[in-house]
Formats: sequence, C-alpha cells, structure tokens
Amino acid sequence: MDPLALHIQNGVLNGPVAISYAILAAVAFGYCVVRGRRDLDDRLAPMAGLVAAFIFAVQMLNFPVLPGVSGHLLGGALAALLVGPWVGALCVSIVLIVQALLFADGGVTAIGPNVTNMALVGTAAAYGLIFVLLRVLPRTPTGLAVTAFVASVVSVVAAALSFVLQYAIGGTTQLQEFGLGQVLTLMTGTHVLIGVGEGLIAAVTVLTVARTRPDLVYALRGLRRPSPPNTPAAPTTTQPASTGGAA
Repeated sequence: MDPLALHIQNGVLNGPVAISYAILAAVAFGYCVVRGRRDLDDRLAPMAGLVAAFIFAVQMLNFPVLPGVSGHLLGGALAALLVGPWVGALCVSIVLIVQALLFADGGVTAIGPNVTNMALVGTAAAYGLIFVLLRVLPRTPTGLAVTAFVASVVSVVAAALSFVLQYAIGGTTQLQEFGLGQVLTLMTGTHVLIGVGEGLIAAVTVLTVARTRPDLVYALRGLRRPSPPNTPAAPTTTQPASTGGAA
C-alpha cells in the first residue's frame, strides 16, 4: 500500500513516536469509553453498530487520487453527527483496530497513530465544527447538509495534517524521497478531494435519517428540545386568605 495513504503502515514512523501515540490513543480511548456510556441508550446503541459497519465498509475502499497517492473515506464527521463525539470516536477506533489486525490495512505498530489521526483528531475536529455550525446556520435541511459537508472536509484534512505532524516528528527513511513540504502538499491536496466526496455522502446520509427519525441524529437532540410553554408565571408571594380581622 502507498505510504502516503492515511492508514499508516509499519515503519513509516519511528519507534518512540509510534509508542507515544499508542499511549495517547489508549488513554483517550478509555476516556471515550467512560463518556460514551453516558450517551448510550436504546436509540444510540443500534445506531452505533450501523455507523461502525458503514465506516468499516467505506474505509476498505482505497482509491488513487493523485499519481502515487491513495486515500479513502474516514467517516468521523458522520459518526459525530449520528452518535456523538465519544461513541463516534469509539466506532472509528474499533474499525481501525480490526482493519489492522485482521486485514493488514494499516500497520500493527501504527495503530496508535492511526487511531489518533482518524478517530480522535478527525472526530474531534468534526464535532467542534458541528457544534458551532448547527447554532449559526438555519435549522433547516439545507443547514444540516451544509454542516455535514463542511465538517467532513475539515475532519479529513485535520486527520491528514495530524499525520504530517507525526511525520515531521518521527518520519523514517521509508519516505526519504518525500520532503516535509511535499508530504504536506500531497496529503492536504489529496484529502481535500476525499473530504469533498465524504461530505456529499455524509450530507445525504444525515438528511435521510433526519427526515425520517430526527431523534436518531445525536447532533440534533439538543436543538430539538421543545421549549416550555409560555404560561403565566405563578405568584411569588402568598396572598392572605382574608384582608379582614378582629381589631
């Protein structure tokens, strides 16, 4: 597989960097488990399974984008929209671990960096933008579609830039033919295009779910909470039962 695909292979990063990111990913994974338990309910659990299966399928499709460079969809933004940032990060992490261990898609020694880039950085960047856009844009199907599209593009590019940072810190001679500037240009340009494709898929998917079952879209739950009815306020002081009395 091309070393510039977003799934990092064994030997692309040196040992200290790979180990450091493995520790970081493990700690973050544990934190997501703790926070994700608070969100899981009868609606979210089945959706999380479907999201993980969908991400697994689309990530297995690697395709050339530029000469000598391949890429694939990530799914972090879609996961954040449908099941939230914590469960979404867990879904992407589990997919990446299974791919590395069973399908050699991504190196085993690079599981930590891959989880950091695609599950943690990608999902966090997406949800941060989703949180802002859903409160700024009109609460319409168009606003939701724009949110899904923009968050997907930013998520994919953020994951790619996270890899560039890792390469700058501890890239090995496996990529010696690429200078840091070339790696940055290729990774950014490639994954902007991938992000556009992912954004279109995410927008259509989220719109479809929102039109039929808006309660299944995690990102809409807080926005669709009904406001309390405008009823007259209850009196704040107790009036005496009678104004008269014995003198």
